Amino acid sequence: MKEINSITLEIISNGITSIAEQMGVILAKTGYSTNIKERKDLSVAVFSPEGKLLSLAQHIPLHFSSLSGAVEVLTQKYSIDEIHDGDVFIANDPYTGGGSHLPDLVLLKPVFYEGKLVAYMVNTGHHADKSRKGPTIYDEGLRIPLVKMYSKGELVRDVMDLIMLNFQMKYERQGDLNAQLITNQFGADKLIELINKIGLDTYEEFCKKWLEYGEKKARIAIKELPDGEYCFEDFMDDDGAGGGRVRIKTKVIIKDDQITFDFTGSDPQNRGPHNCVPCALKATVYYAMLAILDKSIPANSGFFDSINIVAEEGSIVWAKEPAPTSDRETTTQRIADIIFGAFAQMDPTRVTSAGNGAMSYFFFSGTDKRNGNPYVYVETIGGGSGARYNKDGMDAVHVHMTNTSNLPVEALEMEYPLMVEKYALSENSGGAGKYRGGMGIVRTIRILEESADSVLISAATERAVSRPWGLEGGQEGGNASIKFYRDGEMFLSNPKPRNIPLQTNDVVEMITAGAGGYGPVSERDPELLRRELEEGIIDENWLKEAGVTL
Repeated sequence: MKEINSITLEIISNGITSIAEQMGVILAKTGYSTNIKERKDLSVAVFSPEGKLLSLAQHIPLHFSSLSGAVEVLTQKYSIDEIHDGDVFIANDPYTGGGSHLPDLVLLKPVFYEGKLVAYMVNTGHHADKSRKGPTIYDEGLRIPLVKMYSKGELVRDVMDLIMLNFQMKYERQGDLNAQLITNQFGADKLIELINKIGLDTYEEFCKKWLEYGEKKARIAIKELPDGEYCFEDFMDDDGAGGGRVRIKTKVIIKDDQITFDFTGSDPQNRGPHNCVPCALKATVYYAMLAILDKSIPANSGFFDSINIVAEEGSIVWAKEPAPTSDRETTTQRIADIIFGAFAQMDPTRVTSAGNGAMSYFFFSGTDKRNGNPYVYVETIGGGSGARYNKDGMDAVHVHMTNTSNLPVEALEMEYPLMVEKYALSENSGGAGKYRGGMGIVRTIRILEESADSVLISAATERAVSRPWGLEGGQEGGNASIKFYRDGEMFLSNPKPRNIPLQTNDVVEMITAGAGGYGPVSERDPELLRRELEEGIIDENWLKEAGVTL
């Protein structure tokens, strides 16, 4: 076998990355639910037969937790002799299946070449069928340990029957699962084509060298950071179950080419749904490092293995059974913020100010009178992204651990008995600064008469109490809120409502948080401020709060 040089390494890696990216397109194009086909709440990856990440398509950073966790469980639970060509595994459970919350169903397909296991094709999609919340994981829905859904190409009917019995929209779940099956098969076929071209020996040597390259690049980048300890902490507004605010803290320790993230001192896990299992914490740390370090470092297990993570078992960031985890994404947003805050102590030009810091979402469930079918509408709503040392923050985007698209108004109103009355930027929500923080979003939805009675809504946002922090003299971003109106009068204001019954013509308004600014606002271009004032991006109160007179 010819030794792999750097050019060959790059060519093969691009080929595998292309496979992963094509898989993402296939899943979005064949998905049945709006959650997958429109919002692209999905992720895909290619793993080596040893369970090491080779390529991760750029979808949702948090999903890496479920993808890697499920592969880790598979390699521990099954020996090579128990894994066969034609097998497909499914899992979602955070404690036995490697998942991070129950709606994300992970499908894993082992890939064989000439009878030898050469890879795992893995994908996940968010299956929006439940709105359960409760004090334990047992209250949040169907838990699926890692099990075979197909065995040697044959459907394990009992497993599928058990899964489908627990979903109300079976046609939608089956459609999305079929899309996930197709996606993994496509990836397997493409990988076999690649191995046919380069040879099995070259492919296996690539897997080894690619992981070594990832770790080498990472350690070089870490060594360039100044040695020291950098600390930061922040708080979530509450625990999501009526309790008080939740502290999350980290200490970043850098010495030579070693980096450690120590989360000791973060609050204990609680009854709310915001608990993170270890794989979710790891995915967040890996994302932050990818964002902060050399952008040419490949996102593979070699890179990730160079990072040390310390946390207390039973804490909000390292939960143990039976802690509920359904809204763990909100906590990962705050974890990402505090990592950026710690690096800002070292060099603020490496990071942004705090973003909207939330995984804001709507969850409507009811029955559509037009066809008599149940429906579930789920959407995650973006907000402001933090300003940086040389640029304003972006308006109305997802930040850090989430990366879904918005659901177009036309698609929403066609599929569900709901009407979007307002979809706009939240004016004045961007934190003042030399560079302004991004603005949040206003999304207002009305219940139509085509929806049967007893419509329920659950929703959540963050930064309703605290505000996203700025850097280097930049001001805080604006707060978030969720409000309910009936006959024109507000009857409830709650940033984390659970199973609120709604009537025809009731209106729900979500305002997501803006983001922190960067640098003193006194250094912002006066002409730019005047133009923003004329365009309604800011107002006199914004200027007054920032201490600026034009």
